[in-house]
Amino acid sequence: MKQIIFFSLLVLFANIFSTNTLAQSPAAAPKAAAKPAPATPAPATAPAKPLVPSLPQSPTSDSSSGQDIIKILRKAKSFNTLIRLLKTTQIINQINAQLVTTKNGGLTILAPDDGAFSQLKAGYFNSLGERQQKELIQFHVLPVYVSSSNFDSLSNPVLTLASDSPSGYQMNVTAYGNSVNISTGSVNATLTGIVYSDKTLAIYHVDKVLIPLDFSKPKALAPAPALAKAPKADKDNSSGDADQASSTKATSGAVSLLALQGTMFVSIFVAALSIFI
Repeated sequence: MKQIIFFSLLVLFANIFSTNTLAQSPAAAPKAAAKPAPATPAPATAPAKPLVPSLPQSPTSDSSSGQDIIKILRKAKSFNTLIRLLKTTQIINQINAQLVTTKNGGLTILAPDDGAFSQLKAGYFNSLGERQQKELIQFHVLPVYVSSSNFDSLSNPVLTLASDSPSGYQMNVTAYGNSVNISTGSVNATLTGIVYSDKTLAIYHVDKVLIPLDFSKPKALAPAPALAKAPKADKDNSSGDADQASSTKATSGAVSLLALQGTMFVSIFVAALSIFI
């Protein structure tokens, strides 16, 4: 009996001890979900650095001028000679028409100022023929839009509106640092600033008039006139003289014969007349 009671107390004590242990040991809390590391933002791409500086008077994207090239040049000042030549050669009409029809490609104008034109020899432009005058102005217009930071992407040689063939009226453009240089083979010039720029039209100030190399090439010499044919050999002249002498001799002989015959006739007539008398 005592053993049963002792065993029962032992079991009861074990149950009480296990219950207290469980109550004092809370369940392990679930692990918190790891927070994702914040994404590092990609560094912003720096805008391309312009290779050509803006001029103080540049009417960049000026809505009042729009894409009226003459108004833009007048507002920028110092381009009166170029304005006059654009009008007299009527190239301004071609440029405006091409600007309308090539909205995607655009145009780039390399504009010499009045000082650049004054560096030319006096009367140089007027010494050119009408066709060359137009080609000289067309040579300052590229048939593509080139932004101030993209001159280094051009492939040389660069074609212009005057390039009627892949091998004619070309220029080379070299961009390095903050400088853009242009070489035509006879003139080396530099772009000094932006006159105007939007998404399809760019006008840059160039410090010299760009003369195509073709204008400096010496003209082909005219073929030498054909030499007059030399007179025929003396043999021909001698034969001619002989013929003339023969003719003269024959004529004189005939005259002599006639004279002799006339004298004989008169003598016979006189002798006959004397017989009858």
